[in-house]
Amino acid sequence: MAVQFLINLSLTLLWCLITMSFSFGNIVLGFLFGLFAVFVMRPFLPGRFYLRPLVKSIRLCIIFIIELVKANVQVFKIVLSKEIDISPAFFAYPTELTKDWEISLLSQMITLTPGTVVVAVSNDRKTLYIHAINFSNLEDEIEGIRSSFEAAIKEVGIR
Repeated sequence: MAVQFLINLSLTLLWCLITMSFSFGNIVLGFLFGLFAVFVMRPFLPGRFYLRPLVKSIRLCIIFIIELVKANVQVFKIVLSKEIDISPAFFAYPTELTKDWEISLLSQMITLTPGTVVVAVSNDRKTLYIHAINFSNLEDEIEGIRSSFEAAIKEVGIR
């Protein structure tokens, strides 16, 4: 992927040198032409097209922001309610992620979301132990994490 990016930058520089214009618009145009050239040459270049992981990473960030806002609203409702009606609980989350960076990223995303904290990771790195401030049921909690964070992290990972 780094080779593809370097080729794209080289083609951008070449475009600017040929046109003898280093304005912002011309640099963007050269970058887009280079991007198209790299896309066309991708069967001859190593790795996947380098923008795919970038798009997947942006999607992961958007999912995180949405989940962050939803969790903040839920915690805000708990804080403003007259009676505290919560059911905090610890639960074990079986993860399908295998790489250390994936497990670490999932743990951080869960912890940064208000109302949940990853308190431990099992020695075999297959289970995360999570504390939730308002626990509904195990299946819903596991499916919520698996369908949002874990699925997006799998897409970002190079497999």
